[in-house]
Amino acid sequence: MPTFVGVMKHLYNLAIRFYSVVIALVAPWYNKARLWREGRKDLFERMQQSIDPNGPIVWIHAASLGEFEQGRPIIEKIKAQSPQYKILLTFYSPSGYEIRKNYPGADYIFYLPLDTAANAKRFIDIVKPQIAIFVKYEFWLNLLDQLKAHNIRTFIVSSIFRENSIFFRRYGAMWRKALNTFETIFVQDEASKSLLASIGYNNAVIAGDTRFDRVAQIAAEAKRVDIIEQFKGENRLFVAGSTWGPDEELLIKLANDNPQIKFVIAPHEMEEQRMAKIERSVSGGAIRYTNYQGDASAQVLILNTMGMLSSVYRYAEFSYIGGGFGVGIHNTLEAATFGLPIAFGPNYQKFKEARDMIALGGATSVVDYQQLEAWFNPLVTNEEHRVAVSEISKDYTAKNQGATELIYKTLFK
Repeated sequence: MPTFVGVMKHLYNLAIRFYSVVIALVAPWYNKARLWREGRKDLFERMQQSIDPNGPIVWIHAASLGEFEQGRPIIEKIKAQSPQYKILLTFYSPSGYEIRKNYPGADYIFYLPLDTAANAKRFIDIVKPQIAIFVKYEFWLNLLDQLKAHNIRTFIVSSIFRENSIFFRRYGAMWRKALNTFETIFVQDEASKSLLASIGYNNAVIAGDTRFDRVAQIAAEAKRVDIIEQFKGENRLFVAGSTWGPDEELLIKLANDNPQIKFVIAPHEMEEQRMAKIERSVSGGAIRYTNYQGDASAQVLILNTMGMLSSVYRYAEFSYIGGGFGVGIHNTLEAATFGLPIAFGPNYQKFKEARDMIALGGATSVVDYQQLEAWFNPLVTNEEHRVAVSEISKDYTAKNQGATELIYKTLFK
């Protein structure tokens, strides 16, 4: 008679195959689904042709772009201090792979195969990693089974566990069993370590979040941006990163009410309709970065390019992070590392750094324009207050660095 765990594993495998069928059906109409399928076409053949079977490999898996940024400091630490290892980087999502498929820090970059039992076995047989590292949340059961079966040292980094996650539910035995694969579970906070201990896992280490090391590196390497310098001039600058429609509604009104402040707005997705709305709605004038010709009269610059936002924050006195009126806020640490006061929408609870900075006074959450204005006005009118808030953000990011070094020492002890 099949065990409960066996039945759940069977259902998991059915769900994986069903997901693959759904992706195939919607691929003709959805670009991400199409990229997801095309990126896995002839995957194993391409891996066999590319991967040197004689080179020791560290495999690092990131679900998407955000997880890549958390894994990146570890990749670069390994390349710098243990160059004999080849780095295999895999992505699950097209939004990670398509942007970072040419990342020079990894020796091999591929999509992760669909997590069937056969695919997992073939993947491990080809790669033969000496070390496997999962970033934050990814738990692919068949791959974890193969890693354990082959006695491959396996880790997860920058992870967070919550009471309502499946590991701590009565029907979560299959997922709890999967945790046996990890030699060390590097968690971000004490709460995660305590939750794991409550179900018998005492191999959790509080390392913090590697993103603090990454943003420190970004700040140190921030490039000079001539157009931003020209646009800002002698004015104070407000930079809004990764914004969505509801964020932009608030920011347009804030810009119109503060004509003495320059604004850079970086939409998360550069939709023509939204950028055009900003251009026609800002009383002081708005222009796109790619159209800027040195005219300092415009009040708002729309950053319609990729990869520049982290360098633009260095010029700002105030910041806003988008996404909080949707599924969740985007990266707050890039702004915080430059010592900026930060505001964002109400959906921030899943992000430890956002909760921490609110508690410390370096950030605030707003639900409407009145709250945004109430946060912003004292920062504009009281320079002493703005500097104090800035110091909170900067100190917070500085004090939380060091996760990468701790993880590296454990990997290569």
